[in-house]
Amino acid sequence: VQLQASGGGLVQAGGSLRLSCAASGRSFSSSGMAWFRQGPGKEREFVAGINWSGGSEYYADSVKGRFTISRDNVKNTVYLQMNSLKPEDTAVYYCAGNKLGTALPGSLYSYWGRGTQVTVSS
Repeated sequence: VQLQASGGGLVQAGGSLRLSCAASGRSFSSSGMAWFRQGPGKEREFVAGINWSGGSEYYADSVKGRFTISRDNVKNTVYLQMNSLKPEDTAVYYCAGNKLGTALPGSLYSYWGRGTQVTVSS
């Protein structure tokens, strides 16, 4: 599976963005998908995950209630709707997939897309 993230940009605090991750390959519909991010000077961290069917989601505490992950297995795309953005959300956001089909941060994410930059100004 090859992944391509898009939708990043510059937004003011309190604003919204929607990231998309388009996948190619037959395994997408059976893959668990997730978004990770890496802020300046920080380690990469898990943001949100969704299982293969879309029936289970998992969020980092820092984004609960503000971010929503979803997927469309017909369009082979996973999304991250980000609302009430804060300056601390500034990071490069990456989408990733795991073959187990889970939404969990501890799964082995074996395929990754190139990141998309999100910058939130105060």
